Amino acid sequence: MKKFSIEIKWGIIFSVVSLLWMFLEKGLGWHDENIAQHAIYTNLFAIVAIVLYVLALLDKRKNFYNGKMTWSQGFISGIVISTVVAILSPLAQYITHKFITPDYFNNVIAYSVESGAMSRQAAEEYFNLTSYIIQSFFFALVVGVVTSAIVAYFVKRK
Repeated sequence: MKKFSIEIKWGIIFSVVSLLWMFLEKGLGWHDENIAQHAIYTNLFAIVAIVLYVLALLDKRKNFYNGKMTWSQGFISGIVISTVVAILSPLAQYITHKFITPDYFNNVIAYSVESGAMSRQAAEEYFNLTSYIIQSFFFALVVGVVTSAIVAYFVKRK
């Protein structure tokens, strides 16, 4: 467990930052009056996510591998971080939709139907807590692994 303490720390940091991002989105109205912009601007979190992975792998390189790290060591570290984030994602989704932005699903369903993007039934099937928990779990794994592979390439040092 001590071998992965840095990854666990950064997985927790990532999850906390993602909750803070939800407060930002809510504050900017992307979950209610400006919901039409949500699909575009929520993607800005990718920049934050990449920065967090870079900081995490730099931390691992400096404090575990004594300044040297191969691509595979960085990649494995990133996969562990992604796994921690995925494991924490159901809790993060619950906190987001029960406490930070409890009206989000109603708002996005209404917007999707009114804009003609989805039928009410399709929107209700897609925009709900269970669906988002499943999506966030797998998204964290898949995107986390890809991000890990790329960031590990740039952070490696012989």
